[in-house]
Amino acid sequence: MSESPGVVMRQLHDEHAAALWAFCLHLTGNDRTHAEDVAQETLLRAWRHASVLEESRGSVRSWLFTVARNIVIDEWRSKKVRREIPTDDLTDLSGAEDRTDELLLSWVVAEALTQLSEEHRAVLLECYYRGRSVADASRRLGVPEGTVKSRTHYALRALRLALEELGVSQ
Repeated sequence: MSESPGVVMRQLHDEHAAALWAFCLHLTGNDRTHAEDVAQETLLRAWRHASVLEESRGSVRSWLFTVARNIVIDEWRSKKVRREIPTDDLTDLSGAEDRTDELLLSWVVAEALTQLSEEHRAVLLECYYRGRSVADASRRLGVPEGTVKSRTHYALRALRLALEELGVSQ
């Protein structure tokens, strides 16, 4: 990315804007206006920190997705975004836990699943989401048990790679 900033940003936009937009929509619960703001802020940060992108060992898309995720988390945690609630209306929240990271991670996993083949998504849905045994998944999918096992193995590998591309590390 040693080209002029305008060329770099145009290339960055051409290669990653559609995926970034879809990811921002997921992060914001399909709030188009908020997603647009997050995507623009992400690209602005990329422009301001072009040197970081040049030095990035991972993919540029992973960096962009991580920045977008952090923007949404920071906004959520910021008092500017939170609406004020009168203390009279509050119930006892002392036992409530913050599930923000869990929610955002589930969105990232959902996004990563869209990058898998239909066969891999189906086997993960049956075995992990629905908790079916290999035999049950085999009957439901109409494939041999050995196929379920091998698809599960390769689906998990593909999912791990997709998550890494989205900036999720182990």
